[in-house]
Amino acid sequence: MVQKSLLALAMGGLAIGMTEFTMMGVLEDFAKDLQISIPKAGNFISIYAIGVMVGAPTLIMATSKYSPKKVLIFFMLLFSIFNSLFVIAPSYSTLMIARFMSGLPHGAFFGVGSVVAAQLATKGKEAQAISIMFAGLTFANLIGVPLGTKLGQMFSWRLTFGIISSLGLITMLAISLWVPALKNENKGSLLEQLSFFKKWEAWILIVMISIGTSGLFAWISYISPLMTDVAQLPKTQVPVIMILVGLGMFIGNFIGGKLADTVSPNKAAIISFSTMAACLVVVYFTSHLSSFAYVMSFVTGLIAFTIGSPIQMMLINNAKGSETLAAAAGQASFNIGNALGAYLGGIPIAMGLGFNSQLWVGFVMAAVGAVIAFIFLQLKSRRLS
Repeated sequence: MVQKSLLALAMGGLAIGMTEFTMMGVLEDFAKDLQISIPKAGNFISIYAIGVMVGAPTLIMATSKYSPKKVLIFFMLLFSIFNSLFVIAPSYSTLMIARFMSGLPHGAFFGVGSVVAAQLATKGKEAQAISIMFAGLTFANLIGVPLGTKLGQMFSWRLTFGIISSLGLITMLAISLWVPALKNENKGSLLEQLSFFKKWEAWILIVMISIGTSGLFAWISYISPLMTDVAQLPKTQVPVIMILVGLGMFIGNFIGGKLADTVSPNKAAIISFSTMAACLVVVYFTSHLSSFAYVMSFVTGLIAFTIGSPIQMMLINNAKGSETLAAAAGQASFNIGNALGAYLGGIPIAMGLGFNSQLWVGFVMAAVGAVIAFIFLQLKSRRLS
């Protein structure tokens, strides 16, 4: 039976997953409402990712002396406030500011949550415990994002994000009731924790995650026009596609956790990135076939999210004494991938090469991620031998 404490963390993942990925589902409606182009609307995906990059290390360092439970509650309070501001922001510029702010608690929450989940886990099953927390993120893609997309299409994207904001308040209550008051494990000073960034492992992992995961975001950032323009599916089928993507992510997340605990996080990362690269090539050559759109949306979502737990465990395992900061840096790196994927994927689209041209960008980035993961494994093996 899953611990209630892990379910509380998963609820946070659900709320955060909805605020991050729902933008992809309502992108066309959002662009129409603001009277801007789809590539320009894609900037709201990138600005959120930048918020995560800024917020993850900043908030972790600012709260390093407080208990994990209080910190998690505080992060979800910020989440609710900032998403509420996004709902009521009246103009393009204020929406951009609010979207940036809503990304600030994202990486910090998962950073602290990853370490808490690992502490609560049975020895040898740390990655699987982390995958339960990330199950909230994948459940968001399975149920939350399709529902939010449908509500955005029927009523307004603002209603969707208003509901997301309220989920943050519910998560605060769940954490206060179910997460135990764990001891703060950050024994070293702030400077000692920052020493993680002096290690060569830190920067290779940051580069690997930032580049490798952008393959996912080059694909999913423009999934709505990919379905409607290339696969020629009606707009009403986009929520169905998002459900299939979410189902794939939900299953893939647990596969990734099991794989990391079985073959090692590093080898799991190589497998995940390599398979993602191959999958995006298949998506490109089948993207005009409406029947394949359903199948490949599920398969690609599954493969993409096998990477979550392995990369978190790689960071935690290589950051003795700085685990929380390292885990948060992983989320910041993941969202560098978000920003890179959305931005670089939008370039060939803006050049008029079609709404499937971004898939080649994704292929290159995922393949590079696999190569870096392989190099990291070789370097670690030589050091240990």
